[in-house]
Amino acid sequence: MGSKRKSTVKKNKRLKKLKKTVYEEPEELKRAPHSFVIHRGQIGKSLLQLVKDFRKVMEPFTAASLQVYKKNTIKDFVALAGPMHVSHLCVFTSSDTGVNFRVARLPQGPTMTFKLVNYALSKDVVSSLRKQMVNPKLFSHAPLIVMNNFTGEGLHINLMATMFQNMFPTINVTKVNLNDIKRCVLMNYNSETKLIEFRHYAIKTVPVGLSKGVKKIVQSKVPDLSNFDDIDEFLLKPELLSDSEFEETTSSHVVVPQKLVSRGNIVGTQSSIRLSELGPRLTLQLIKVEEGLMTGDVMFHEFIKKPDEKKEEAKQN
Repeated sequence: MGSKRKSTVKKNKRLKKLKKTVYEEPEELKRAPHSFVIHRGQIGKSLLQLVKDFRKVMEPFTAASLQVYKKNTIKDFVALAGPMHVSHLCVFTSSDTGVNFRVARLPQGPTMTFKLVNYALSKDVVSSLRKQMVNPKLFSHAPLIVMNNFTGEGLHINLMATMFQNMFPTINVTKVNLNDIKRCVLMNYNSETKLIEFRHYAIKTVPVGLSKGVKKIVQSKVPDLSNFDDIDEFLLKPELLSDSEFEETTSSHVVVPQKLVSRGNIVGTQSSIRLSELGPRLTLQLIKVEEGLMTGDVMFHEFIKKPDEKKEEAKQN
């Protein structure tokens, strides 16, 4: 009896500390969607790293250092979700049939189960790039969510779009500070293959219409002039006269609407939006939608159809 009382006291102390932390959080941050990203069951090093990579995607509104133990149950995370304003639970699991990815709306669902068709870790994605743009400051603000082709017949498609959109903070276009938009998550749904491509990018804004030499000076990148007699030689160097045209198109050019921290981007002038992939890459397929939290009526199943759904499909054919 004594040991049970001690464990209960320790648990209450932890909850009190959490409540104090949440109480000090600004109101606008409390309203933002928060998440737990965890794993269940036996998983290998690769999948464990994927969990960490996905937490980076969800920063700063996620428990980046959350410790997951075998004895933890889903109820444990749900109990902590309230005080910590957690709205979504993301769970990676591995079995003999493959890897699954579950996304649940807390505290009562719904829950979506996806098959993880394939994936690439962040370190593998970044190492394959010629130009890498990884900076801890990128993760100080939530990413912009961009969704494509989540249209068509079926309630499950609308549920997917709503679930993914609600996992990230909404953006007020009239008040947004462009300096805070440093990353974006792109999700594309292929209605023929029924696969979702998930990509994660860093966003960079650079001035256009400048030679590489001038751009280096404007952006405070001090060039090595030791081999030149005059700065004109550096500015007129053939390989620095202009950026390679094939690297970008005019479709990436925008007029800067507000002051940006990055140098060379002047309000009212044109700049180019460039993306650098951060990873991870995910290819997902929706398998099942449950009404509750990891349980309840099955609202959609990719491989098991209800009699009513079979009748409706026969009519359409």
